[in-house]
Amino acid sequence: MTSPVPQDPPGGSVFRRRKLLTAALGGAFGGTVGRVLGPVRHAEAATETMRASPPTVISQPPRQWGAQAGPAFFPDPDVIALDPAFRDLTYFAAPIRRIWNKGDWTEGPAWSSEGRYLVFSDVVQSRALRYIWETGEVTQFRPDSYSANGNCFDYQGRLLTCEGFFRRLVRWEHDGSVTVLADRYEGKGLNSPNDVVPHPDGSVWFTDPGYGTNISEGHADEPGGPTNPDGRIRWQVGRELIGAIGGVRRQQDHVFRLAPDGTLKAVLDERALACPNGLVFSPDFRKLYIASTPAGPGQKKGGDQAIHVYDVEGDTLTNGRIFADMRFQGAQMNPDGFRADVFGNLWCGVTGPLGLCGVFVFNPRGVLIGRIRLPQGCSNLTFAGPKRDHIVMCAGSSLFMLQVGVQGAAPS
Repeated sequence: MTSPVPQDPPGGSVFRRRKLLTAALGGAFGGTVGRVLGPVRHAEAATETMRASPPTVISQPPRQWGAQAGPAFFPDPDVIALDPAFRDLTYFAAPIRRIWNKGDWTEGPAWSSEGRYLVFSDVVQSRALRYIWETGEVTQFRPDSYSANGNCFDYQGRLLTCEGFFRRLVRWEHDGSVTVLADRYEGKGLNSPNDVVPHPDGSVWFTDPGYGTNISEGHADEPGGPTNPDGRIRWQVGRELIGAIGGVRRQQDHVFRLAPDGTLKAVLDERALACPNGLVFSPDFRKLYIASTPAGPGQKKGGDQAIHVYDVEGDTLTNGRIFADMRFQGAQMNPDGFRADVFGNLWCGVTGPLGLCGVFVFNPRGVLIGRIRLPQGCSNLTFAGPKRDHIVMCAGSSLFMLQVGVQGAAPS
């Protein structure tokens, strides 16, 4: 990672020029006039300083959002370039906007280019929602998402969804029917599929940590499982379809590849990578990036909170190494979902301390080149809009949007 490059505040160079001109004027007129002009100069300087400091996520008072937001300031002070290359990926006249804030835990944004809408999940409320591009409305997409988390559209435009409640990966067909793509591995139920990405060869790759094996984001294990060792949690109550699942105990974390013929292969287990979470291919599909995150329910040991990258060789991952350790300004940040742009830069949702959390942008070499500062940690994001040049960010209860100067690489 690189250290932030010192930047003049917006208007800073103008302020310095005015200060020099004022000083020269005072010297020309002499002592008495200078004393008269002194308070005026100080008042002007204070005013200019205030004008050069628009509200931000970390200012006091902090930046306001939604209907309470003031006029936009350009460039947005919460879009932070740490390397000049980042400016080529942004649009200077675009503010960060909060477009919705009525969720509990938003996740899994996926853009439908054909339908011109964004699908996303509210995991805790078990809702599948849709943001309509032309109107800005958020409507119900499905009455019950079954604690869905990650979503994506495949190369045929079909929606793939990770369902935490049923602990399965499904595909919604064009005729409205649903196909269960994966719900078991080696005779055991899956944990809680979390994030999913398509490959042009027709395969589907997804992570299966245990984050949904609890009563808030899915359902707990049957008695004896890691999240219900003594059987005190009544895993079978609260949902009318729980009987369709039966008792399920957690197994190892995995990263899976589902072949076009339906063969499910574990390309990584938790010994190779603990707590896999978000994942994304590089634009040329030669690399797969995967986030390793903290321990899930019932786990004693979690991941290292780093982004790992692997070489993709057919149906196998090789040469695993750390792409970014996610240490920033003395804090251990936590990566979650991410997307790649057409140039191979990685736009990563991160959680951590206020003022640091939001979105980190890495170039293909793993150098942190820019940040988007948000008032809440970002769980996932995607490129949206007809031109695929808007970043939509899921952050806690909210959706945020920013127009950028680059396009997303994946179909959704």
